[in-house]
Amino acid sequence: MTAHAPSSPSASDWSRGAWTAYADRLLKGAMAWASPGRARITPPGASGGYGRDVDGLEGFARTFLLAGFRIAGERGEGVDALIDFFATGIRTGVDPQAPDRWVRLEEHAQAKVEAASIALILDMTRPWIWARLDEITQQRVIDYLAPAVGDDTYPRTNWLWFRLVVQTFLRSVGGPWSAEDVEADLTLHDSFIRADGWMSDGEERSFDHYVGWALHLYPVLWARMQGADELAKGRTAKDVAALDRFLVDARHLVGADGSPLLQGRSLIYRFAAAAPFWVGVLAEVPSHSAGALRHAADRIVSHFAGHGVPDARGLLTMGWHDEWRPLAQSYSGPGSPYWAAKGLLGIALPADHPVWTAPAEPLPVESADFVRAIAAPGWVAAGTAADGIVRVVNHGTDHAAAGALVGDSPLYARLAYSTATSPLLDERGWREPLEQSVTLVDAADATHRAAMELLDARVVDGLGVAASTWRAHTLAVDERQQRHGSGLVGAASVVGRLTVVSLVRGATEVRLTRLDDLAPGTEIADWRLRWGGWPVAGDAVTSRTASAPDTLAEVRSGDVTSTLRALSHRASADVEVREGASPLGPTSGVPVLESAARAGEWFAVELVLAAEPQLAATVALADDSVDITWPDGVTTTTSLTDIRSAQPAPR
Repeated sequence: MTAHAPSSPSASDWSRGAWTAYADRLLKGAMAWASPGRARITPPGASGGYGRDVDGLEGFARTFLLAGFRIAGERGEGVDALIDFFATGIRTGVDPQAPDRWVRLEEHAQAKVEAASIALILDMTRPWIWARLDEITQQRVIDYLAPAVGDDTYPRTNWLWFRLVVQTFLRSVGGPWSAEDVEADLTLHDSFIRADGWMSDGEERSFDHYVGWALHLYPVLWARMQGADELAKGRTAKDVAALDRFLVDARHLVGADGSPLLQGRSLIYRFAAAAPFWVGVLAEVPSHSAGALRHAADRIVSHFAGHGVPDARGLLTMGWHDEWRPLAQSYSGPGSPYWAAKGLLGIALPADHPVWTAPAEPLPVESADFVRAIAAPGWVAAGTAADGIVRVVNHGTDHAAAGALVGDSPLYARLAYSTATSPLLDERGWREPLEQSVTLVDAADATHRAAMELLDARVVDGLGVAASTWRAHTLAVDERQQRHGSGLVGAASVVGRLTVVSLVRGATEVRLTRLDDLAPGTEIADWRLRWGGWPVAGDAVTSRTASAPDTLAEVRSGDVTSTLRALSHRASADVEVREGASPLGPTSGVPVLESAARAGEWFAVELVLAAEPQLAATVALADDSVDITWPDGVTTTTSLTDIRSAQPAPR
C-alpha cells in the first residue's frame, strides 16, 4: 500500500456536483440489477449467508439510503426517475402477492436491519414518496414494519436503533408503537457510553467504525425524524456533545491519503467511515468547522474513488479497494457493501448549504506529527506528516467480554493497526496471532491475548504510553461456530501472564514484554517468545534480516517499510510471507523475532512503520524503569513499577 501526504486540502476537495455525480454512478450501477417489480436489488456475486431473498432486500434498502439522500438534497426537484423507481419498489415490496416482495421482519432477523433504512428514508423523503403512495400501500408499509413493536429479540448492540427508528416512523404515520420500547432502547444506548464521546457496540470491548457510522449517526438522524423531538425529551444536546467530542479523536484516525483505519468488522462498507463527519455537519457541532468535517469526509470517499471504487460496472464489491471476499463477514451478500451510502450523507445537504463553500481545513496528520491517547478503546494514536500514516497501538479493544479466554480476532485484538496496513485475514490469521502480536509459541501452538486488561493509555511530554496484561492462552478451536468478526471460541489453556508496554514516538514504538505467573506444570523450556511486526502487502514484498551489529527483520512493499529490531536480548529474525491474506495486495510480509522465554524480566523490541527505514532507538532497561534515546535524539525515562502495579485503567 502506498502512503503519502497530499498538499493543500482545498485544492483537491470535491464540489457538490462531484459528490452527486459519484452518488449517481453508484445508483445507476446498482439499479440495473433490480427485480421486475424493483423491490429487490441483487448485484452479481456469491449469495450471502442468509440467501438470495435477503440479499435482494438488503440491496434495495441500502441503495434506498443513497437515493433518499439524493432526493432530499435536491428537495425533490429533478430526481423524478429516482422517486418513481423506489416508490415502485416499495409498492412491490409490501405486496404480499408479489413474487419479489420483501422478506418480512418475522421471517428473517436481517429484515429488521433493512427495515430501519426504509423507515428512515421514508421519513426523510416524506413529501415526495410517502405522501404519494396510495392508501393501500401505506397501510401495507405500516403492517410490514409493525412486528418491530414489542420485539425483544433485537441484539443488544447498535441494532437498538433499528427498532427505534422504525417505531418513530410508525408513530408519525398513525401506526403502532411502544413508549416502553423507546425508553428501553434509549436506556440501552446510554449504557454503551464510554469516555470522551466513545461508545462500545454492546457490552463487550467493541470499539470500531460502528461507533461513528451507527452509534453516532442514528441519534442525530433520528432526532430529525417527524415527532422524534417529543420522544427525545431533551436528550439531543447531550448526544450532539458526545458526537462533538468523538470527532476530535475521529479526525486523528484518518490517514493523509484518506484511508480509514483498517480495524474492526464490516470493512466492506468502506467509505461509510465518512458518515460521522457529515453527521457532525448536520448536527452543527460547535468544536469543528464545516470545512474541516467536509474535508475529512472528502478525503475518505475520494481515497476509494481513486482506487477504482466502484468498479467498471459501477458496483460496490465485497472488498476494500478491489473485490476481496474474505474481508466480508459470513452473512454478507452482494448488496451488503451499500451501507457505504452513509458516507455520502452530505448530498442530503442542498446546494445552498454553507458547507459547500466553507474553507477546507486539513486533517491533523496533514498538518503535523502527533501522538494522542484515546482512553475508551485503550489506544495511543500516532500520525506522521512525512508519510501521512496514522498508527494506533491497541491495549483495550478485543471485541470480547472481560475475562473471556477466546481467540484473538485479527480485526480487533492485535496490538496495533494503521491506515497503511491490514491484519492478516486468512484462515491461519484467525487461529494463530502473528502480525502485531506478542505470543508464547511451542511446536504446535501460539497463545492469544483476548480478555486483556488495560493498564494505561496516556501521553506524557510527547511520549505515548500504553500497557495491558493478559493470561496468554492456547485455544483448541471449536470448528462448529459462526463467524461475525469476533475471535474464535474453544477450550483455552493458560500458559502464563504476559504484560506489554508500548512507548510511542513518531513512527517508532519500543515494545516491552514481561512473562510472569507461569501456569502450574508449564515448562518454560518448551516455550519461546515471539514478536510479530507490522504487516505490509502489495503485488510483491522485499525483505531482509540481519544478526549483526543488531538483530532485525525488515519487509517492504510499495513505499511502506516495516522494521522489527531486538533491543535488549538475543533473538532470531525471520520474515513470514503469506499469499492471499490481505485486502491490500496478494502478497503480505511480516517481520518476526523469536527468543528463549524467560520469566520475571523485561524484553525490548522496536517496531517501525514508515515510508523509509528509520534510525534505531537505543534502550537502557532496568527492572523498574526504561531509558530510551529516540532516533531524533530525545531521551525519555518511563517507570515500569507504576505500570506493573496499576489497576485496570478506567474507560
